[in-house]
Amino acid sequence: MKKFYLLAVTLFAAFTVQAQDIVKFAPLDASPVDISYFPNKAVKFKKTDNPNPVIKVLYARPSVKGRTIFGDVVKFGEVWRVGANENTEIKFYKDVTIGGKKVPAGYYSLFAIPEKDKWTIIINKELDLWGGYAYDESKDVVRVSVPVKPVSDVIEALSIAFTAQGNVANLVIGWDKTTVELPITVK
Repeated sequence: MKKFYLLAVTLFAAFTVQAQDIVKFAPLDASPVDISYFPNKAVKFKKTDNPNPVIKVLYARPSVKGRTIFGDVVKFGEVWRVGANENTEIKFYKDVTIGGKKVPAGYYSLFAIPEKDKWTIIINKELDLWGGYAYDESKDVVRVSVPVKPVSDVIEALSIAFTAQGNVANLVIGWDKTTVELPITVK
């Protein structure tokens, strides 16, 4: 009887080890995904006195790693996904105004065309794209030109955050020695 139990445990262990070998988990991505909200921390402290989120940005955060980013890794004059891997997505929980144009609440993609002194920021209807390879200009909702604001210290990982100015949420994108701000008017 002891041999039977030993055989059963051995077979179970062998099956368990074999079953574990079936699932191969991907290693940690070099450009981890992050989320930024406006207002900041809107979902981190759900209480009645905190505001509900108005804007959410989901993006991958590539790092500089000693490279020249703008003009080399990210080409000037070409559509960029504002991040790595899948294109960056932005959700407006309520209607907003960008560049004088009303944008209905919903999910969109966020693209940019970087130049040395300005960027064209693009809100686009197409979702679930890998990079900017299948970008379709006909699905643009709004395009806005914003100036580049150089910074002295390197921002190692692409970062997106919001600053508030009255009823305007400034979406701030920073990477390497470059920042840009997209004003978004919130009702």
